[in-house]
Amino acid sequence: MRALFTDIGGVLATNGWDTDTRHAAVAHFRLDAEDIDSRHRLSFELFETGKQSWDDYLKMVVFHEPRPFSHEAFTAFVLEQSQVFPEMLALVAALKQKFGLKVVAVSNEGRELTEHRIQKLNLDAVIDFFVSSCFVHLRKPDPDIFKMALDLAQVRPEETVYLEDRQMFVEVAQGLGLRAIRHRSFEETRAALAALGLDAPLGAGRR
Repeated sequence: MRALFTDIGGVLATNGWDTDTRHAAVAHFRLDAEDIDSRHRLSFELFETGKQSWDDYLKMVVFHEPRPFSHEAFTAFVLEQSQVFPEMLALVAALKQKFGLKVVAVSNEGRELTEHRIQKLNLDAVIDFFVSSCFVHLRKPDPDIFKMALDLAQVRPEETVYLEDRQMFVEVAQGLGLRAIRHRSFEETRAALAALGLDAPLGAGRR
């Protein structure tokens, strides 16, 4: 293995703007869930592929009518939901250090959320570069986003392990020859990596 590709939301951290976060925002701001979900489905691909800003997305999905709260208040609530999974980030960092792996994020997310999460969660301390849908204008399950990541990392599929929490995206990566692991828990993923020969100590307090 020469490279470790990984999703961010659901693997290294909570999702940035998924169904759960959206519904939490709907409940917090007392919005019409059906209306928000309907508008989101029509707009999210533009946002995730970097063709629409977060502000323009919100204008279409949330602020298409007057609200008793501001764009800033809504955005602050959404950004506060992002939390890192420390054990997973530590595992990836340990594997990178021990095996000299290139670590690449392959993720679907809008630009403003991606940039915020990179900084807030200190992801760039571990990840070498980000093949994010908002930067490359491709989104999973399009196989081309994986091909681009392979080209940029200059590795072959069989030299690459990929961590992903969504089964469909695991299958797409496997179809290209990557050794894709579906992430369900820290323990399962660590064991699956060890079975590929990728095992590293995590320091005191962990075995």
